[in-house]
Amino acid sequence: MSEAPLWSTSAYGQTADTTPMELAELSRHQRQCTALSARLVAVQCGALRLHGLISCRLVTTLVLLAVLAGSGLLLVL
Repeated sequence: MSEAPLWSTSAYGQTADTTPMELAELSRHQRQCTALSARLVAVQCGALRLHGLISCRLVTTLVLLAVLAGSGLLLVL
């Protein structure tokens, strides 16, 4: 992943304009970043959905957790 970038950072006295090679490299970089962040976005969306579900049903969630904890204690004892 440590490839040298294919773009230049100076116009060298000429008009500052992008070349087709620079645009292609930028496009490749954006695709790479999007692919790397896709999993993180999926995890974040899942966490937000879970938070929404739990926050709307806080009392029910607490009762369910208490029942599960009690059942676990009964199985251990």
